[in-house]
Amino acid sequence: MNDSPALATVYDEVGGMDAFEELTRRFYDDVQADEVLWPMYPQEDLEGAIWRLSRFLAQYWGGPPIYSAERGHPRLRMRHMPFHVNPDARRRWLTHMTAAVESMDFPPIVRAQMLEYFDRAATAMVNTFEPTPEAK
Repeated sequence: MNDSPALATVYDEVGGMDAFEELTRRFYDDVQADEVLWPMYPQEDLEGAIWRLSRFLAQYWGGPPIYSAERGHPRLRMRHMPFHVNPDARRRWLTHMTAAVESMDFPPIVRAQMLEYFDRAATAMVNTFEPTPEAK
C-alpha cells in the first residue's frame, strides 16, 4: 500500500476551476480589443468560448477531464485550421495570454510553466505565413 501523499497538480496549486475561469476571462477581455484576433472568436457565444478554453486549460493542468468528456480529444491544430493564424496572430494571442497569466497571483514556477506551454502551443497553431487579410 502506498501511503505517500498525492502530488498537487498545477490545477490544485492555482485554486482549481475558479482560477482557470478567471484567467480565461482576463484573456478574453484583452482579445475583445484586438482587431486581428477578435474577429476569429465567436462573439455571439463568448460565454461558450470562455467555458471551452477554461475547461481545456483546467484539464491540461491536472483538473477534471470535463473538456474531453464534452468535446472529445482537444485536436487543437485541427480546430484552429479554419482560422488565419499567422505569426502576427500568434504574437498577439501570446501577448494577451501572457498578460492574463501575469495578472494572476500564480506561484512563479507555475507562471513560468504556463508561459512556456503557451509559447509552444501558440507556435503550433500557426498555419499560414500570409499577411492578415483586410477586415471586410
